[in-house]
Amino acid sequence: MLGHPVDIVSAGALAPAPAADPVQDGYAALLAEVLGVGTVDPGAHVFDDLGADSMVMARFCARVRKHPDLPPVSIKDVYQHPTIAGLARALAPAPAADPVQDGYAALLAEVLGVGTVDPGAHVFDDLGADSMVMARFCARVRKHPDLPPVSIKDVYANPTVRRLATALAAGAAPAPAAATSPRPAEVAHRATTPEYVLTGALQFVLFVGYSYLNALVFVWSYGWITARGDLVDHYLRSVVAAGVTFVVLCTLPILAKWVLLGRWTPRQIPVWSLGYVRFWLVKTLTMANPLVLFAGSPLYNLYLRAMGAKVGRGAVVFTRHAPVCTDLITIGEGTVVRKDSYLNGYRAHAGWIQTGPVTIGKNAFVGDKAVLDIGTSVGDGAQLGHASTLHAGQAVPAGERWHGSPAEPTGSDYQRIEPAPCSTWRRIGYSTMQLLTVLLVYLPVGFGGIVLLLDVVPQLAVLLEPGPAALTTAAFYQFAVILSLVLFFGGILVRFLFVVAVSRVLALALRPDKVYPLYGFHYSIHRTIAHYSNSKFFQILTGDSSYIVGYLSSIGYKLKPVVQTGSNFGMEVKQEAPTLTSIGRGTVVASGLSALNATYSSTSFTLSRAAIGANSFLGNDIVYPPESRTGENVLLATKVLVPIDGEVRENVGLLGSPAFEIPRTVDRDSTFIRMAHDEAFPRRLAAKNRYNLRTIGLYLTARWFYFFLLSFVITTAVDFLGELGAWAITLASLSILLISIVYFSGLERVATRLLDVRPLHCSIYEIDFWRRERFFKFTARMGVHRLAAGTPFASLLWRIAGLRLGKRLFDDGHLMAEKTLVTIGDDVTLNAGSYIQVHTQEDYAFKSDVTTVGSGVTFGVGAMAHYGVVIGDDVVVEADSFVMKGEEVPPGARWGGNPAVELTGPPPPLPAPVPRPRERDELTTQSEEDPMDLFRMGDGAPVIPVPRRSGRHRATQRHLAGSR
Repeated sequence: MLGHPVDIVSAGALAPAPAADPVQDGYAALLAEVLGVGTVDPGAHVFDDLGADSMVMARFCARVRKHPDLPPVSIKDVYQHPTIAGLARALAPAPAADPVQDGYAALLAEVLGVGTVDPGAHVFDDLGADSMVMARFCARVRKHPDLPPVSIKDVYANPTVRRLATALAAGAAPAPAAATSPRPAEVAHRATTPEYVLTGALQFVLFVGYSYLNALVFVWSYGWITARGDLVDHYLRSVVAAGVTFVVLCTLPILAKWVLLGRWTPRQIPVWSLGYVRFWLVKTLTMANPLVLFAGSPLYNLYLRAMGAKVGRGAVVFTRHAPVCTDLITIGEGTVVRKDSYLNGYRAHAGWIQTGPVTIGKNAFVGDKAVLDIGTSVGDGAQLGHASTLHAGQAVPAGERWHGSPAEPTGSDYQRIEPAPCSTWRRIGYSTMQLLTVLLVYLPVGFGGIVLLLDVVPQLAVLLEPGPAALTTAAFYQFAVILSLVLFFGGILVRFLFVVAVSRVLALALRPDKVYPLYGFHYSIHRTIAHYSNSKFFQILTGDSSYIVGYLSSIGYKLKPVVQTGSNFGMEVKQEAPTLTSIGRGTVVASGLSALNATYSSTSFTLSRAAIGANSFLGNDIVYPPESRTGENVLLATKVLVPIDGEVRENVGLLGSPAFEIPRTVDRDSTFIRMAHDEAFPRRLAAKNRYNLRTIGLYLTARWFYFFLLSFVITTAVDFLGELGAWAITLASLSILLISIVYFSGLERVATRLLDVRPLHCSIYEIDFWRRERFFKFTARMGVHRLAAGTPFASLLWRIAGLRLGKRLFDDGHLMAEKTLVTIGDDVTLNAGSYIQVHTQEDYAFKSDVTTVGSGVTFGVGAMAHYGVVIGDDVVVEADSFVMKGEEVPPGARWGGNPAVELTGPPPPLPAPVPRPRERDELTTQSEEDPMDLFRMGDGAPVIPVPRRSGRHRATQRHLAGSR
């Protein structure tokens, strides 16, 4: 199944080739140089015959780009044409075409929204067009009398531009294209060091102030609850106190937004300025609002409307990545926006915060993990698929379906479900029950439970007596250790039993493939299962070991018969219905799998089985829908868009968004594959299990000690509550933050040093890999860096963790694991959800290498760079793009897509300055005497123009132009 070992480079593969053209000779010479051999046969398969892998071919592509006399090669080209001769034929400059061919190519490129098209490319198989696109192409051709008219029948009979031109050759040359004026160069903002420091100081003061406000609310609530001693009275007072606290925490962000900003408008804000501080404060409060936890409920829509968003009736928004620039967000009636998607209304770019509109029409659909950059739109009745992206300026026309990164037209239907009756009263009733559950159960039990513990437990009750006497006795510390052990390990057991019960017992009330209405009993059951079955703690605890198989089976996964590999799953696996999730025999899942079991309309939902075939391998960050058309023995590469239409793919690999086929395995890893199947495998697996078990023990010990430290800080705050009041709680909050930073950063530095984090290429059954797994477990989901997102303190935390970092980093929520293998230059901008992953697991092999990011680089929202990557200065990696392993991105380039390639078209222009608005609701920050002028907030900050459509259903994969 997995193949047999072969020589990396065979003698036949290196046989001298006959004389070839200059492109073929150049490619062959460069590949031989990369492989370290004398010559290569142009007809040899680079993977099967020459033993190369994707890393080697990425270096080859980078080497080719340094030779301007050779056509550039992308990794996608390599997989489509896996021989040097095939590459040369496909990429060699085409002979001069006739005017008809040129005209057809120009019009088709315009319809597809790309720069140029290869006249020899198959319009469906190679260019990704469909019948709707080609129908528009035919209509566009008919508007040009100098070109022969084309019918859709002609297209199917002659599916390339060259064949069309040959078959219909009878027209005149097209008119010359209109000249375009040059676009002014994009100007990056570089803050000064005083601006950088002052911004951080102001953010710290605001954090302390917000902590003190929360402390005041807590102290008032505690005093109110303990004013009477009766248990029933305690509960009733807890209801009142919890309700007041809930209302304050929910309304404060709304009030802050309207008081500090008024309405969001398209504009630019320089990072590390006073204007940015205000933006950061409103953004932080918006995303921290408790109402964000009600995503998927009508209450969430009410919150977004209160913040200024235009949300239509019957819309359903599941993403907890709450929109920030809400006045710029439009979500039409009956639209579905699925979880983990980004429609922020802003982005960080080259030292600026750029805000812009995101418009989603009526009855539209936005899939899981979709990214909508600023200035994008999805038309009425249109769909944007899972794990797909709209780059700035892109628009999905009404009624069309798009997917990919960047998105392009597709025939795939991502919303295959019938509607169901769902009245307004049903929505009101569901929302009311949610509020009553929170206000009468969760919050009162939480508030009252703390008070009850302090009253009932003698060792805790002494904390409430005047003076800090309790902290001076040894008995108290002994009790604190015992209590923390009982609460921590006892809590783990209770939590595990609860998760298993919820996942399995409640699932009995739901039938697969039955359509249920939203906002009813079955919807509540489904949402409860989806929430509690995705326990991050147990996934981290058991992930990257044999023991996660038992955990996932206990909550309902169908895994039998199991082939135990010791690393069947990573530490991050999500699902919506565990009892409807199946993983085939011998399949390995790296990490970041999101199995979709639910399909939603704006009024209904249904649950279906998500089944992954046997003997497959899944990379990182994959959305796997129930309609997947993949079978057995499939490689799903990192960030791949899993196909939901067409033939069932088996015995192949899939890469990219949209996906294209690649080899399932490479010969270079055959040694590691043999290690998983030879006679010594049981001994290796047993040794790995023992090592992983010790890792789990160390992880639990480290987490318990952290829990003990937090418990000690909290009890100390309670002991000083009488003397210091709200300041005791405030100081405790700051202490917890400081302890968390020092503890986890120190733990990571120790793990980095002791576990020898360095570039690796080894089997998963070697101790070097087991150490790396231990490192991942100790550093997984610490959350410390995310606490400092958008502040200068993020740079400090990255440096403490070992990242080699330049000056004035702007980190809006970036992720990475092995920090010591990454180097980042000055004035780099990292958007929310972006990440640098300097490792990969491919079947039974683990690989990692260093990645270097130059100065002035911008990573878009959700963008990713792999290991062995070198990114030059002032590069822009567009949203949700994937810079693959081994790539070398030249300075000043703009890359995008999955896999990422250089984008030759002009980027969206920087906004033009506009007159300052005078009204309060148009951002009073621009008044002449506003103190924000000190940091250039009021110096004519420009507006980002809104893309305008011309024509009824005009294809609009174009960039922003003009102004509002």
